[in-house]
Amino acid sequence: MNRQRIALVGKIVTDRAALLVLFPTLLFYNTAFALSTERIAAGLSRPLFATAPPGDTIRLFVLEQYTAQIKILKGGVALASPFLDINNLVSDSGSERGLLGLVFHPSYETNGYFYVNYTNNAGDTVVARYSASENPDVANPNSALILITISQPYSNHNGGMLAFGPLDGYLYIALGDGGSAGDPENRAQNDGTLLGKLLRIDVDSAQPYGIPPDNPFIGPGDPLDEIWAKGLRNPWRFSFDSLTGDLYIADVGQNTYEEIDFQPALSTGGENYGWRLTEGNHCYNPPSGCDPGGLTYPIYEYTHGGSPFRCSVTGGYVYRGTAIPALQGTYFFADFCSGQIWSFRYDGATLTAFTDRTAELAPGNGSSIGSIASFGEDGSGELYIVDLGGEIFKVCPTAGCALLCKGDFDCDADVDGSDASLFKNDFGRSTISNPCTNQLPCRGDFNCDQDADGSDASIFKSDFGRSTFNNPCPPCPAAPWCSYP
Repeated sequence: MNRQRIALVGKIVTDRAALLVLFPTLLFYNTAFALSTERIAAGLSRPLFATAPPGDTIRLFVLEQYTAQIKILKGGVALASPFLDINNLVSDSGSERGLLGLVFHPSYETNGYFYVNYTNNAGDTVVARYSASENPDVANPNSALILITISQPYSNHNGGMLAFGPLDGYLYIALGDGGSAGDPENRAQNDGTLLGKLLRIDVDSAQPYGIPPDNPFIGPGDPLDEIWAKGLRNPWRFSFDSLTGDLYIADVGQNTYEEIDFQPALSTGGENYGWRLTEGNHCYNPPSGCDPGGLTYPIYEYTHGGSPFRCSVTGGYVYRGTAIPALQGTYFFADFCSGQIWSFRYDGATLTAFTDRTAELAPGNGSSIGSIASFGEDGSGELYIVDLGGEIFKVCPTAGCALLCKGDFDCDADVDGSDASLFKNDFGRSTISNPCTNQLPCRGDFNCDQDADGSDASIFKSDFGRSTFNNPCPPCPAAPWCSYP
C-alpha cells in the first residue's frame, strides 16, 4: 500500500481568532438547497453506528451496542442472521460500554478484514480484527485477532471510533480520557497512557500491528509510539474527508462546551487539542492561565443548554456522495440530547455556510429523529443518521431518495402485478419444504432466512405500487439479494 502522504490541501490553520465560533444558533449562511430524510430501518436494538465496505452500494452494516451484533440492511431490510455476534465477549453495563466501532479494511474486497472496537467483560477497550467467511453476509466469528487491549479505569469515556486514513492507509483509533468527570488523573495530557488520545497504527506491516515510521512520537520513552494526537476528552465520532484527507473530531465537553476539532491532511501529527487544560476555547483546569503554548483550538464550539437542551456533540462526515451535488464538501454534526443537526463548510482557515438542518431533516409522517448516536456513510458516500431509539434515516434531496426496491423482480423500475405473480410462485417455500438456496433462490426472501413467508409479503407490500411515474426503482443489484450457507 502506498504510504506517501499526498499533499491535497495547501494551508495549515494558524490564526485561532479566525476559527472562533460562539453559538450554534448563529446562522452564517443560508444555503440555496434543501434536504429531506427517509427512514430506511426501524426496530433495531440501540443502533450505534452504520457503515459499509468501500464500494459496497447494496449493504449497510449497523452496530447494535448491547446485543454486540453487526446487522446487515439490504434495501432497509435487516437480514435474519447477523453478520457478526460477539455478545459473549462484550460488556453492556453502563450507557457508554458495548460494541462501539467498526471499520472495513481498504482492501476488504480482497482480504475480507474488518475491525471492531468494544469494551470487554472486564470493561476494558479491545480492538480486534475479524474476517469475512465464504458467505459474504456472515463473518467468521472464530477469526478474531486482538490488536490491542487498553485498561479502562471507569465505565464512561471509552471513545470507540475506528477509521482508516484515506491518504496513508493507517488505522486511527479514538480513545476517551478514561472516564469519571473532569479527567481526575489528567490522562489526556499524560504521554505515558493511550487514554485521551488519537492512535495511528499500521495493521499491514506486522501482527498484531506495527508503528508507522512517521508517527510524531516514535522512539524510546514517552510519549508512546502509537499516539498521533492528544488532549481529547471523549471523541464521539471522528471522520476523514474522503477527498481531501482532512480530519474532523467531535469531542464531547464536560459542563459547558462542545467542540469540533480539525486536523489538515498535511499535518504530521502531534496536535494537543487541550483537554483537560481547556474545554472548547476556554480554560478548564486550571481555570486561568491554562495554555502552556502549542494547543490546537477547535474550529467550532457551542454551549450546553438552550431549548431544546444541548449537552453532547455527535460528529458526522463531510458529504462526498453523488445524489446531492450541491452538498459536496459540507460537514454534518449533531447534538445527542437536543436532536439538532447542523452543517458547515471549512477550507482550513474559514468556516462558512453554517446551517441549522434540524427542521428540513425532520422526517414527518409521525416519525422523528431523537437521540442521534451517530452518522453513517455508505459505500457511495451517501449519509445516514442513526437514532439510538432503533431507527436509521437516509439524508436525501427534497424529492426523496431512490431507495432500492423490494420486489422489482423483472427489473423494469416498478413493483407491479407482474412482480406479484413472480412472488406468488415462490411464496410458501420454506426451510421445511423446498428451501431457498444459492442454486435455486427465492423471489421474495427479503430477510434471507431461506423461506418466502408472511414477513416477506409485508416487505413486498411496502414497495408495491412504486413505478416509473411514482418513486421509480433504481437499477437492480448486480449481485444476488441473498447469500445462503
